Amino acid sequence: MIDPIFQTDNYQLARKLLDAAALRQEAIASNVANAETPGYHRLDVAPDFAQQLKASVEQGGVGAAGADLRPQLAEDQTARSLRPDGNTVEIEHELLAMNRNAVEYDYLTEVVSNNLKQLKLAITGRSV
Repeated sequence: MIDPIFQTDNYQLARKLLDAAALRQEAIASNVANAETPGYHRLDVAPDFAQQLKASVEQGGVGAAGADLRPQLAEDQTARSLRPDGNTVEIEHELLAMNRNAVEYDYLTEVVSNNLKQLKLAITGRSV
C-alpha cells in the first residue's frame, strides 16, 4: 500500500546518496588506516557514480533508470603522491573529507526522516 511512496524520485535519490556516503565513509576509514602503508593508493567512491546518478535524474528520475546504479569504490586517480614511498593519502585531506561526508550523511538522513514523519502525520494525524 505504501510502496509507491518509497518509489518516489526523492526517496530513491536520497537512498542512493546515503549508500554512497556510507561507502565513502568506509573508504575514508581505509585511507586513514593505511596512511603509513608504503605504496597504498587512496580510495573513494568512483566518480562515474555521480555522473550516472546525475544523468539518471536528468532523464526523468532515479526510479527505473537508476535501479541498478550502485556506488563502487575505486582508486582516486586525482590523488598524487607527495611521499617517496608512493602513498597517496594525505591525512588532512581525509579528515576534511570525513567531516564533509558526515555533514552530508546527517543532512540526507534528516531529509528521509522528515519524509517519514510527514507520512506518519498523514496516517495518524499526530506528529508525535
